[in-house]
Amino acid sequence: MLDLDGVIWLADQPIPGAREAVAALRAAGERVLFATNNSYAPLAAQEAKLERMGIPARGDVVTSAMAAATLVEPGERVLVCGGPGIREAVAARGAVPVDDGDAEAVVVGFHRDFDYERLRVATRAVQRGARLVATNDDATYPTPEGPIPGGGALVAAVAYASGAEPVVSGKPHPPMAALVREVAGTSGTVVGDRPETDGRFARALGYRFALVLSGVTREGDLPVEPAPDVVAPTLATLVEGIATVRDQP
Repeated sequence: MLDLDGVIWLADQPIPGAREAVAALRAAGERVLFATNNSYAPLAAQEAKLERMGIPARGDVVTSAMAAATLVEPGERVLVCGGPGIREAVAARGAVPVDDGDAEAVVVGFHRDFDYERLRVATRAVQRGARLVATNDDATYPTPEGPIPGGGALVAAVAYASGAEPVVSGKPHPPMAALVREVAGTSGTVVGDRPETDGRFARALGYRFALVLSGVTREGDLPVEPAPDVVAPTLATLVEGIATVRDQP
């Protein structure tokens, strides 16, 4: 179960060796899935981005938008304070994405056009009784230029203004864990770059945790909690190390 941001890519730049590493895992008989807290892009766009990097991924991506959609009910009006990926997932659930404050639920995720007006409308809807759902609570996302504010920073503004406690759906929280168990089973390995998200997600699933240092966490940040089962500079070096161990007599 591979994270995307910081493991496979940084924004639109593939991390060297990631494509070859995924191919090697699949050639060894491993099922490879991708779990991301980035809820902005529609599912097909996430899969297409992986395809452009040489990684076939149709049907293999699980997003926090999909997990958030499990927390709304068919027919409910859902104020989407996020990107098209949330709208897609909410609509697939049978709920109705709306832009005004007349809603039973408010779903907040990463989007670059978050402004005071969106904060006002979302806050007002929650104050009127709408449930507050966060796709994730990541403070930042890794990019080639360094970390940028993540979806968690935006939901924190709505939660603070409204006085409501959000239900968080993405990694490492129960809605995402339940979604992943449905497709991946009860054993596996989570590969990620953020211990507080990917590491806790691995523990919630009962999976092993492999920490890579190609995203948010750097070597100088070690040791971290939860403690990873293995640490590697990149996914490529992680897979190379696994292959080396398997080749030993």
